[in-house]
Amino acid sequence: MFLRSVFTKILIWFDNSNVKVADNVGETIDWVRVIPFILMHLVCLLLFFVGWSPIALWVALASYLMRMFAITAFYHRYFSHKAYKTSRITQFLFGVLGATATQRGPIWWASHHRRHHIYSDKEKDIHSPRHGLLWSHMGWFLCLKNFTTQEQYVGDLVKFPELVLLDRFDSLIPIIYAFFILFLGQYLGQTYPELHTNGLQMLIWGYFVSTIVLIHCTLLVNSLAHVLGTQRYETGDDSRNNWFIALLVMGEGWHNNHHHYPVSARQGFFWWEIDMSYYLLRAMSLFGIIWDLKPIPVNRLHSNLIKKGQL
Repeated sequence: MFLRSVFTKILIWFDNSNVKVADNVGETIDWVRVIPFILMHLVCLLLFFVGWSPIALWVALASYLMRMFAITAFYHRYFSHKAYKTSRITQFLFGVLGATATQRGPIWWASHHRRHHIYSDKEKDIHSPRHGLLWSHMGWFLCLKNFTTQEQYVGDLVKFPELVLLDRFDSLIPIIYAFFILFLGQYLGQTYPELHTNGLQMLIWGYFVSTIVLIHCTLLVNSLAHVLGTQRYETGDDSRNNWFIALLVMGEGWHNNHHHYPVSARQGFFWWEIDMSYYLLRAMSLFGIIWDLKPIPVNRLHSNLIKKGQL
């Protein structure tokens, strides 16, 4: 029975359909299931053995920025909040690109995020720092309780079979992406030896280091952006605007703004609030890739201010 249970949990690494809703109970960390997450951190230590090269660092940075944009602009602003519109084909491509960030599938991600907004910093909020800073940062997704998709919050997304399939096999996309980075390093190492790189070095920097930094920077929005920063709006929760987190995560750090008006495609409401994800979305709209970006209404800019007349 024990071996069967372990085997089933290993299958879950590749096929989420092996998890039943009845198993989705308790806040105990599911250690077998999270072994890959732990190993990803440990593999990063190999950077001391593979060394570094300028090209490996540039690829790591590009890998980070591309996938951070996929999380902020696609997983968050599109799948979670429908802040703009796009075609069904592009929607699927957005989901695939977002899945390379190794943060599960778009439906799972959106379901838990939508629940967060409904119960923000209340008892039912799955990752409020009020339940503990470490829990809000990563404990919430390592436990049994939140592994399955909260389908009651994403009825508009589960009707797309291609997204459901992507969610079911969400780990395959980052695996394919990691092999792409590996082969890129091998190609560059053989074709351009003057770059002083190789497949293993590129894999460690371009996928593992980049991914772990990406994951933890994303999680800062759940944890520190509800603890450190300023509050412009009365939102009934602890959400904060944090310029430093906003720079790290391409605009998501304007978190109090976001909780004030979640459906806006723009989270930096004012010109001095840098929001790189929004700037790129605007550029995409010029080419017709997306359209109908939802703005922040002028009247909402000045409503529910904590300090009247002060922005």
